[in-house]
Amino acid sequence: MGTHRYPEEFRREAVQLYQRSDRPRVEVARSLGISDGSLAAWAVEFDAREAGGLDEDERSELIRLRKELVEVKEEREILRKAAQYFAKETNR
Repeated sequence: MGTHRYPEEFRREAVQLYQRSDRPRVEVARSLGISDGSLAAWAVEFDAREAGGLDEDERSELIRLRKELVEVKEEREILRKAAQYFAKETNR
């Protein structure tokens, strides 16, 4: 059984259709030719985004930026200490 990668617009519209419908999610999914599990996952994904949550790419970027921030702070501290050292040396 192969996996399909549906365009974001299709996924968004499928979730909106489900949220506006009186029908159970499984019926909406079946009518669109997708699995109930896919529609459920997409609904959770879009709900998280609307609630200010982060998608996978945003979480990865946040992790990368946090690591970079730690490195930059360490570099800045090293440079601060070096500047203090050289300032003392020039005052002698």
